[in-house]
Amino acid sequence: MTEEHAYPAVVALGGGHGLFATLSAARRLSRDVTAVVTVADDGGSSGRLRAELGVIPPGDLRMALAALAADDPDVQDWTDTIQHRFGGIGALAGHSVGNLMLAGLTEVLGDPVAALDELARLLRINGRVLPMSPIALDIEADVQGLEADPRVSRCIRGQVAVATTPGKVRRVRLLPANPPACPDAVRAIEAADMVVLGPGSWFSSVIPHVLVPELLDTLIATVARKVLVLNLAPEPGETAGFSTERHLHVLSRHAPGLAVDFVVVDSASVPPGREREHLDRAAEQFRARVVYADVSEHGTHTHHAGKLASVLEQLWSGPDPGSRGSVVAETPEERESASWQ
Repeated sequence: MTEEHAYPAVVALGGGHGLFATLSAARRLSRDVTAVVTVADDGGSSGRLRAELGVIPPGDLRMALAALAADDPDVQDWTDTIQHRFGGIGALAGHSVGNLMLAGLTEVLGDPVAALDELARLLRINGRVLPMSPIALDIEADVQGLEADPRVSRCIRGQVAVATTPGKVRRVRLLPANPPACPDAVRAIEAADMVVLGPGSWFSSVIPHVLVPELLDTLIATVARKVLVLNLAPEPGETAGFSTERHLHVLSRHAPGLAVDFVVVDSASVPPGREREHLDRAAEQFRARVVYADVSEHGTHTHHAGKLASVLEQLWSGPDPGSRGSVVAETPEERESASWQ
């Protein structure tokens, strides 16, 4: 963090609604937030535009732009417009306006990053939204439980197929293998003060980032404070039946050598007792401290932006990442939310 800025440069990696939640929190902590977004979606409007125009899937990128858009009333109309989805039964049915704008800007400007920067200017974003890779990717998974013999694995392909499988996902890969990283995303992580990974669909929005070799190498090498935010509950489909600690074991298998400073866990989702002991031990493979805090919207499985921002602010200003063991963070009732709220 430079002397001119009283806030950290934050990079958030993920996709979909999980990344939207992280960005909604991070913008309360900092005026310098960069989103690094997965590009493997093959469903809905994104899948159609990807197949028809050859662009990287724009849906998760559009959601990240909306999460970081300025709150000014004259910008709100644009934010609402890019999020608007056409109805009806015609060719435009189901398409989001923002998806079409990104696809059109990409064709006009010849560069998806330039298209994102142009739309970011329209929305007066302090920061950037970047794809994790400049090319569209596919997810391939080894899944058990789809055959008569539950021990037999079947290979399935596609983000939608992986996210909705009734089987148990064991491992995922990206196609093409070892894809290139977006150079600007790499530079953003190198320059970051804090990097946040998760929450989100574990196999299709979180783990893909560590399967891009240059992104993983940069995440391992960065001196930024690294924060892993766990989901509030297992997701139907790809992580059904997962314990909280299993999320850590699965990520570790896909990202050998990755260390993080903090693992943020909703305190209500893992009550005190044996499960926390197992989770604390699982975090040791990342050399991380587990932070238990109230970070959920009451009665939902959605992260509360203000509560998560408060925790991120505490992790930025302290405690020492070199410490070990778990810690219980102050609740928003005990501490005001982050200064940029």
